[in-house]
Amino acid sequence: MPRVLITGVRGKTGVPLAALLAARPGVEVLGGSSNPSSVTLGGVVPTAFSWDDPGGWDAAVEGVDAVFLVRPDRPDAPELISSLLTRIPTTTRIVLLSERDVDSFEPGDWSVRAESAVRESGHPWTFLRPSWFMQVLTDDRFYRGEITEHGRLPFAGAGASLAWIDARDIAAVAECALLDEGHDGRVYELTGPESLTLPQTAAVLTEALGRPIAHEEVTADEAVSGLEGFEREEFVWTLDRVSDGVFADVTDVVEKVTGRPARTLAAFAADHRADLTP
Repeated sequence: MPRVLITGVRGKTGVPLAALLAARPGVEVLGGSSNPSSVTLGGVVPTAFSWDDPGGWDAAVEGVDAVFLVRPDRPDAPELISSLLTRIPTTTRIVLLSERDVDSFEPGDWSVRAESAVRESGHPWTFLRPSWFMQVLTDDRFYRGEITEHGRLPFAGAGASLAWIDARDIAAVAECALLDEGHDGRVYELTGPESLTLPQTAAVLTEALGRPIAHEEVTADEAVSGLEGFEREEFVWTLDRVSDGVFADVTDVVEKVTGRPARTLAAFAADHRADLTP
């Protein structure tokens, strides 16, 4: 029976991935969380896992055949990942949730070093590099409140386009990479099926929700208001990448790996209409 650990099981990708894995006959799914009592997903074994508690890592990874590794967005991520992988037998498959177009970064960048920690660990690995998640639109920490309460999408995009991707499609690719053969050593740049400007994104939401949603261009400083430290720096840097067009190109990797096309933003908005309705 394959045993799979998902770190960050309550995240945007972790939840749909856990459901897919739990539906596979004979797969034991460990849902890693710093608060395992909050893991209530059907068919998932709550498992204590925290990047801040290395003392609990050995128990979390005991006997696992594959790990879905959600990279911690913190400056010491490369060192944490490297340390964790020394606790896991090198026969265990690692699927790392990374970010788009890491090859364009400077060699010393923490994202590059995080991937290098996996490459150099001796484990079979697959890297998932997704575009901007559609789920930020339904997240209260990002845009849900603005869309539902004010009918607007405030975004510092500077005229750029984004190939939005549904986290459910990332999870579908992860499922294949964790359990099926033929994905070791592969780097998957993942996107949705279309590249949309921010006004086009707002137009899709308007059509799907049946009420006007308008894009409002804001500055990067306005977009990161309330954030501090590394989280603020990373978000500003990500918005710069949006403006540079890093998230604009479309790939067909989701369809090639899973056998079905990636979901459109219109389909996502229709599925989540209740979440985006005041």
